[in-house]
Amino acid sequence: MAGSLLLMDKLRLCSHRPSDYCAFSSYPKSLQSFTCAQPHLESIFTNKLHPKRIIFSGQSICCYRLKPLYACSSENAHPINQESVQVRGKGLEQWDSLTAKFAGAANVPFLLLQLPQIILNTRNLLGGNKSALLAVPWLGMLTGLLGNLSLLSYFIKRRENEAVVVQTLGVISMYVVISQLAMAEAMPLPQFIATSIVIASGLILNCMKYFHLLNPEIWHLWEEFITIAGFSALPQVMWSTFVPYIPNTVFPGLIAFVTAVLAVLMARMSKLSEKGIKILGILSGWTATLLFMWMPVAQMWTNLLNPEYIKGLSAITMLLAMVGNGLLIPRALFIRDLMWFTGSTWACVFYGWGNLVCLYCFNSISREFFLASTLAFIAWIGMTFWRDAQVHDHGSPLTSLKELLFGR
Repeated sequence: MAGSLLLMDKLRLCSHRPSDYCAFSSYPKSLQSFTCAQPHLESIFTNKLHPKRIIFSGQSICCYRLKPLYACSSENAHPINQESVQVRGKGLEQWDSLTAKFAGAANVPFLLLQLPQIILNTRNLLGGNKSALLAVPWLGMLTGLLGNLSLLSYFIKRRENEAVVVQTLGVISMYVVISQLAMAEAMPLPQFIATSIVIASGLILNCMKYFHLLNPEIWHLWEEFITIAGFSALPQVMWSTFVPYIPNTVFPGLIAFVTAVLAVLMARMSKLSEKGIKILGILSGWTATLLFMWMPVAQMWTNLLNPEYIKGLSAITMLLAMVGNGLLIPRALFIRDLMWFTGSTWACVFYGWGNLVCLYCFNSISREFFLASTLAFIAWIGMTFWRDAQVHDHGSPLTSLKELLFGR
């Protein structure tokens, strides 16, 4: 989801959330510091904001970091009980700080994530072995790249600084890999040029937004763009993954594009219902997550069709992907961000561990390496849910999962 290890003890800087889903803690009396970063707090309370502004607005409140939000979507929040906070405040605060450290530490494996693959691709390019780069499907990398770019905007608006750094590193490193694929002619040049323009524009706009240098209307247009682009790209990429086993057509993307454009236009003209506005408001984030989640699916499909390409994969890259995303899971669970939790867990299981399974089945890694990675991953997930349940005084770790999915 701004330094690598920017930690807060008690104070949390400006946790941004879309205004139509603003949820305030039920225990402001025990935490007196409560300020508003923008001059429209009254309109938030009175719920009189115009619908088309609500969709992508960055209204925010500055409050304490110690506010885990129980959300069945990444936008709806269910504040925790004041009495439970007073009883378990110290444990919650410690776990809050620790999960932030984990999220910050994820920058290390994500910084190194694509380096083994980049080095391997470079060696193959210099050696004239361009076919080895076909092991990395450009469609899968593109979905992950677009997903990371959209999630970067999502986390910048929420001011989850550790996740912002992670997503930025992901965008840059994956773009380098895509550039290598284009050099090896494993990715068509027109698609590469279009991708380069979008990535460069997105990074500039997100940087300006982070430092509060961007006009709100421009940011509004950018979020509309990534909503339309993401919603259009997802079905098209999913369809194209299975070509030539299914007909090659642009109709899935075209239909999704028209639908998304109509929805955005209707929102601007205040023609959408309240439920439609809420759906459109969370569409960008969930589409980005699904794009990110499709990357390992495309990779595994390539592995299944072309087992000989397995040698073009780096086991270290897959392990780093599992470690990096695994370090984000405790934070996503603690703040009850279902979207973040889903994307990180999926990446761990299918992109990291799933590809290690493929490498092990084709004897590209040793049994000891595979078993150690598997047991460590299972132990980490178990510890995460056990600790979260403990600090919230739950009788079972499944209660944390229930709150993540359905709220309190």
